Amino acid sequence: MEIIPYLDGTLRRWQVGGSTFLALPERGARLMNWNVTLGDGSVRDVIYWPEVQSLDEIAHIRGGNPILFPFTGRTFDQGDIYFWRADDGVRRPMPMHGLARQGRFELAQIDARGFSAVFVPDAAAREAYPFDYEFTVSYRFEALGLSCEFALLNLGRVPLPWSAGHHFYFTLPWHEGTQRSDYLIHLPAQQHLRQDKKGQLVPGPDLATDENLASPDLIDTLHLKLSSNEVVFGEKGRPGDIAVRLGAADVPPPDATFVTWTQDDAAPFYCVEPWMGPPNAAEHKVGLHFVKPGETGKFTVSVRLK
Repeated sequence: MEIIPYLDGTLRRWQVGGSTFLALPERGARLMNWNVTLGDGSVRDVIYWPEVQSLDEIAHIRGGNPILFPFTGRTFDQGDIYFWRADDGVRRPMPMHGLARQGRFELAQIDARGFSAVFVPDAAAREAYPFDYEFTVSYRFEALGLSCEFALLNLGRVPLPWSAGHHFYFTLPWHEGTQRSDYLIHLPAQQHLRQDKKGQLVPGPDLATDENLASPDLIDTLHLKLSSNEVVFGEKGRPGDIAVRLGAADVPPPDATFVTWTQDDAAPFYCVEPWMGPPNAAEHKVGLHFVKPGETGKFTVSVRLK
């Protein structure tokens, strides 16, 4: 593991087999880039990271894997965006995708195969999520994959609500001369939803288990009632597929959600996002989880090249 100055932060670099992983553990616990050196000496980017001039607005950098905690997506309270209401009845602010992706972390452990970092809430985070807790993000890196575990320890006296997730920016297309329409995704969901302008869940498009990644119907779609915890996507007829697994069980809970999204047709990335539940879980309760006092809630995902 190497330590490299990067803009106003500290970049960590891991080499595991043919894979190189770059991360900013203290800045949002952000995994920035994962690339693989292939047998012919060429390098394939798996996780996309753009060229940037500053980390001041790291929450808005479209790249790496932003950590979404305590809630994913847009939250609403009675139709008003960027608010939420806990069981105590108090309305509180909640930024897009929560607090962690723009937050500060402290390294708890680091070695040749990964790191663990603990979220350090600032005043705005304590106002938005006023609980006594410890939130830890732990990455483990492998030659052809990675795993990431969220651990939420409840240090207080009331149950902790949460519905966290990941926002992986995968480089796509990844073969020269190909385009998005050359790629397929296998997504075994029995329910497809979207979020309306008031934060409620509404029926989404009618999708097959196998879809072309150029399909506009995939954008901003929530995929639930998964018959398997694994989503696979890649170029038709060629090796090197990416498999994303949500949770440890072969069949996730029915509210567990994958989200598919990209910015536009020209974007050099495609996001396949494993979430504990759909956005605005605190209001509609679908996919909302609680951690009892003194207990630890966990959420684990993994990404592999096949």
